[in-house]
Amino acid sequence: MPIVAKEIKVSKEIAIGGFRNFFLIGGPCVIEGEEHALMLATEIKKICDEVKVPFIFKASFDKANRSSVHSYRGPGLKAGLQILKQIKQDLFIPVLSDVHETWQVEKAAEVLNVIQIPAFLCRQTDLLLEAAKTGRPMNIKKGQFLSPYDMHNVVDKVLSQGNENIILTERGASFGYQNLVFDVRSIPVMKKLGFPVCIDASHSVQKPGASGEVSGGDAEFIPHIAAAGVSAGADGVFLEIHDNPKKARSDASNSLNIKDLKDFLELLRRIRRAVVQRGC
Repeated sequence: MPIVAKEIKVSKEIAIGGFRNFFLIGGPCVIEGEEHALMLATEIKKICDEVKVPFIFKASFDKANRSSVHSYRGPGLKAGLQILKQIKQDLFIPVLSDVHETWQVEKAAEVLNVIQIPAFLCRQTDLLLEAAKTGRPMNIKKGQFLSPYDMHNVVDKVLSQGNENIILTERGASFGYQNLVFDVRSIPVMKKLGFPVCIDASHSVQKPGASGEVSGGDAEFIPHIAAAGVSAGADGVFLEIHDNPKKARSDASNSLNIKDLKDFLELLRRIRRAVVQRGC
C-alpha cells in the first residue's frame, strides 16, 4: 500500500501532502535585505506558478548556528519578520523561518505560516512544545545525529500539544568529518509517521565547517538528491535558492542558481507524477 501523508493547510491557498503535487520550500538561506528578499520571492513565485508547484518562501531572520562568530546572521527578529510579513502580504505566499529560542516563538507565529525547527534543535523539548502550542504548521528538520526511526519521539512531543500540522525534513546524516550523506530510506521511514516529508537537497550536500569559517558543499549534487528524494516519496523539496550563489551571505556552496530552477522543478514534477501513479 502507498504511504500517504496527512494533508496540511499552510495558507488559504495552499495545502500540502496527500496525493498532491510536491511542494517547494525555497529562498535564500538568510535574509540579505528587503529588496533582495522581495526580488527572489517574486521570481521564485513566478516560476512556481508556471510549473504549478505550491511554494512556501523561506529565509532566516537570524542564523544562530553559523560556523564563525564573525559570520553574517541576518537582520534579526523584528526587522526580519517585517520583511517576511511584507512578502506574505504583497505576494500572497506563505512564509517560513526558523526559531532558535522559546522567546522568539510568539512573535514569529504572528507572521509565519510555518515555524521551522533547525536540525540541531530537533530534540529541544521546550522549543518544540512552545512552537507546537501556537497551532502553526511546523517544519522539523531531522538532526544530523538522529536516525529517521528516532523522529517518532519528536513527533510525539508536538502531538502532546494537540498540533498535528507537522512536516518532517530529511537533511542528511553525519558521515565522518565535514561530510553528510542522504540515506534515501529516511523518506519512507518517516512517512510511516503519517505526515508530509520533505527532502532538503541543499543541506544534504553541505560540508559543515569545511571551508574554515564557513561551511562548504557540493551544489552540483542538489538535483540528484532532490530527484532521489521525490522518487522515494518525498512530498516536498527544500532548497536554498539565490540569484548569485557565489555571493550568497550564507550557504553559498549549497545554493541553487535561480536560473536553473524552472527546468529543475519540471523534472521533479514528472518524477512526482510517476510516483503517485504507481502508488509508491
